[in-house]
Amino acid sequence: MALEADDVEKIAHLARLGIDPDDISEYTRNLSDILAFVEQLNSVDTQGVVPLAHPLDATQRLRPDAVTETDERENFQYNAPLTEAGLYLVPKVIE
Repeated sequence: MALEADDVEKIAHLARLGIDPDDISEYTRNLSDILAFVEQLNSVDTQGVVPLAHPLDATQRLRPDAVTETDERENFQYNAPLTEAGLYLVPKVIE
């Protein structure tokens, strides 16, 4: 799929990118090359290929699920201007 200069300008507008008019031809060529490569990848037969989460059969080491910090709520709320029932009270900003 080859892109035209108008396509690149439209894409730039949708992405809210400013492109120098002198660079549009280069962007057109580069984006067309990328799309051609994607088409080439899509043409590869992947039937029977199992998807991998990791190229090596590795697993993530996990830490124990244990509480590591103390409850500091009262210290933090002591400095807050307004609190009630363990919650921070803030001014209403949306009517």
